[in-house]
Amino acid sequence: MSDTSVQDEHGLEPGQDNVRFLGLDVHNPVFFVSAVVIVAFVILSLIFREVAGEALNGLRVWLTSTFDWLFMIAANLFVIFCLVVAVSPYGKVRLGGKDAVAEYSYAGWFAMLFAAGMGIGLMFFGVLEPMYHFNNPPLGVAAPLADGELVEGAVAQAREMGMAATIFHWGLHPWAIYALVALALSLASYNKGLPLSIRSAFYPVFGESIRGWVGHVIDIMAVFATLFGLATSLGFGASQALAGLNELYGVPDTDTMKVLLILGITAIALVSVVAGLEAGVKRLSEINMVLAILLLLFVIILGPTLAIVTGFFSNTWAYVKNLPALSNWIGREDPGFMHGWTTFYWAWWISWSPFVGMFIARVSKGRTVREFITCVLIIPTLVSILWMTTFGGTALNQFLTEGYTGVQETVVAYVPELSLFAMLADLPLAGITSLIGIILVIIFFVTSSDSGSLVIDTITAGGKIDAPVAQRVFWAIFEGLVAIVLLLGGGLSALQAGSIATGFPFAILLMLMVYATWKALATEER
Repeated sequence: MSDTSVQDEHGLEPGQDNVRFLGLDVHNPVFFVSAVVIVAFVILSLIFREVAGEALNGLRVWLTSTFDWLFMIAANLFVIFCLVVAVSPYGKVRLGGKDAVAEYSYAGWFAMLFAAGMGIGLMFFGVLEPMYHFNNPPLGVAAPLADGELVEGAVAQAREMGMAATIFHWGLHPWAIYALVALALSLASYNKGLPLSIRSAFYPVFGESIRGWVGHVIDIMAVFATLFGLATSLGFGASQALAGLNELYGVPDTDTMKVLLILGITAIALVSVVAGLEAGVKRLSEINMVLAILLLLFVIILGPTLAIVTGFFSNTWAYVKNLPALSNWIGREDPGFMHGWTTFYWAWWISWSPFVGMFIARVSKGRTVREFITCVLIIPTLVSILWMTTFGGTALNQFLTEGYTGVQETVVAYVPELSLFAMLADLPLAGITSLIGIILVIIFFVTSSDSGSLVIDTITAGGKIDAPVAQRVFWAIFEGLVAIVLLLGGGLSALQAGSIATGFPFAILLMLMVYATWKALATEER
């Protein structure tokens, strides 16, 4: 079925129900409801900071402990679905039709995938998480430290489990969540001719109802999930960048400076927003990709090279071996790990999925479904394993082989924003590499804000991809403001709570999206 026939038959052209308002081109009522609620949240959270912080933290604990099973089932379902589709005959379907041609080279495509997908997160958790899980291994594995001393016979297993647990959170599961949303949107937009909006992915289930309140509610939920998921990442990024600036240049690490940093970087993001996708996000993503590769190679070459190379293979095997146990939620001996880490991560990735999924869809036209899933699921997982092995593995090697305790101290004291800089401090040219790390975080911040505002704008404009720039500016500003109020209201815990609260209802929607996507694939020529 061609794009035109779908649009003519169903009357679902992008922006059809839009209204003009103060020079804006918005989808009524998605933009107005989303904007009013977000503005009210920002104002009330600033007025009642302590109450908001306590409420958010309480909500985080309740959701992660009560609905852990739902997040675990959902994430496992998405991995299985993507793998099944990739090896099925549906893998031959081409996004955009049989004659569609890819719009971006592999290099440009991968750069945008990583910059949008998990750039800030890799910088923030790449050193912290392996060391943390080494100290507190999940699945009942014995702790390797007792009274600050290493326990003979426990170190090797704890090290293996620490890396496996870390890769678990950055491997197949998060990328399967992104791949599902991106595939569903690509099919709906490029193959069925529907607007590039989250509601369109549910047409095979709801039919014409997506034009009414069913569709409005879906898109509004997507806006909230995206905004709070982004705010979590922006808050992490601001905390880490400021911690690095404090270490290098003595910049005060205060709430006031965090607010100023977020405002400053948001201002830079606004310049990128105005520049557009090609001149803004794409160019910055490629710059960041080069810097990230240089930093990665620096650590591999001047760090424990042999341990990193051999660790890539041993850590991959540790991940595969422990994947079934880590994915299981029944009878777990480690509720702290499952609730404090895994459930948060799955909610965070789910809250990011409208943003990353739509952005990936925007740049993936012309790929076959099999090529798409392989490149969005398998390759990023391998790169994540390499990144975690390089940065986290180096930190573990520093502690266990060299006796360097810099990273260990940041983890024990739980000052997570300093872990990366503590690891780099033990390598040559620490001042330069730490500065590169700060620049990477800032550019990831900018590309995430820019890409996120582009996606939210597309949703609130009814699927239009050429809505007025002023709307993207509006959303970029409020992404920064939400990050600020969450940081001021409750710090990193409040940031986590925001993404979990919005990720929970969206997890249910994504499980329904699995069925809708399978139905959509069944109607395509292969």
